[in-house]
Amino acid sequence: MILDVHGKAAYAYTGGKAFDASRPAAVFIHGAEHDHSVWALQTRYFAHHGFGVLALDLPGHGRSDGPALRDVASLADWVIAALDAAGAREALVIGHSMGSLIAMDAAARHPARVSKLALVATAVPMAVSDALLDAAREHEPQAIDMVNQWSHSTIAAKPSSPAPGFWLHGMNQRLMERVSARGEGQLFHTDFTACNAYADGLERAAAVRCPVLVLCGRRDLMTPPKAARAVAIAMSKAGVQVDTVSLDAGHALMAEQPDATLDALFGFATRQEHARE
Repeated sequence: MILDVHGKAAYAYTGGKAFDASRPAAVFIHGAEHDHSVWALQTRYFAHHGFGVLALDLPGHGRSDGPALRDVASLADWVIAALDAAGAREALVIGHSMGSLIAMDAAARHPARVSKLALVATAVPMAVSDALLDAAREHEPQAIDMVNQWSHSTIAAKPSSPAPGFWLHGMNQRLMERVSARGEGQLFHTDFTACNAYADGLERAAAVRCPVLVLCGRRDLMTPPKAARAVAIAMSKAGVQVDTVSLDAGHALMAEQPDATLDALFGFATRQEHARE
């Protein structure tokens, strides 16, 4: 599905079914140097079980026109504009890694538009090491290799690698290379810089007013579970209901634990909540 967002083409995968704005909407936001395809299993299930799905390619990523946006707040505003373009009044917003910061910022500054918030592999602050920032700027293939090593807790996670020929590292590496080839120069560095520079995370967390799911990988080296605690605490202190689920996975939860990730997200999405004040 192609949306017109600020006069530019924005791609949204709809899970194999045409988007229906009369259904509850679920927006999926990918992380750095990725696209909508990281949510393949989860989005198809949501779309075939009652939701209108928008798995977005962020500006300059995948099939969406550039240029890439350079800060989290601008990306969050762009997501809300994509909701407008699709005709969706409000949505459950789900974000992975960099996408989790975008989702949280959108929920904090546009509370009427976000009914629920799911943060997958999140951290505040989301600091990026100097070595990785330098590699992303000067030698992107090396940065892609580094991230693949740090994002996966195993070479062949089950059930996501059920037989020979399924290779998590290889699939993710090829995806990142494809996003890099189709995007503008130094796209990975642009994404990482946006994460590293996001200084308003805890302030934004305290401003969220909808129910929240924090989904962590117990073996995540990129955003370890302890890095999400400050976010959960800030939200809880503001009176928000926060559920935390920990899975036996690394940073790439959707690939290493696809079914468990889906179960956690769909259970959260369909749970009945008390009316919002």
